[in-house]
Amino acid sequence: MSDGGFVQLPDGSVVVALVLPHPGDQGRTVRVLVHAANRPRALTRLRNLGLRVLALRGNGAPPTPDEISAVLHHPDGAVWRPSSCDVAASWCPMPRLVGPARRRRRSYPHRHGHALPAPATPQGVTNGARQGAARH
Repeated sequence: MSDGGFVQLPDGSVVVALVLPHPGDQGRTVRVLVHAANRPRALTRLRNLGLRVLALRGNGAPPTPDEISAVLHHPDGAVWRPSSCDVAASWCPMPRLVGPARRRRRSYPHRHGHALPAPATPQGVTNGARQGAARH
């Protein structure tokens, strides 16, 4: 279980702060901040990035105003830094924590308005040649 808390913003969204074990280095912890529409979506975003053992119980360590502004100004809406570091240390993007091998992303271009790739045509046959052959 993780230690953490959340703050609800005036627009209804939340910023969730969690203290989690570092995925690659046992014994160290990291402070993770996520901006999302609600608490379950924030935890789902982290699970999709590869941080699987997550549960938010209570509101023991809510994010500070500086942490809230840091995550709101980050384009991904999810940042982290070591728990034991200086308060002035900069926040890092999530891919630096979970690494490229641990991230699981699926690409669904047709869901985002992009066209699917055209099916491959046999070698030496063009669309015009196939259409002409069908007419005769």
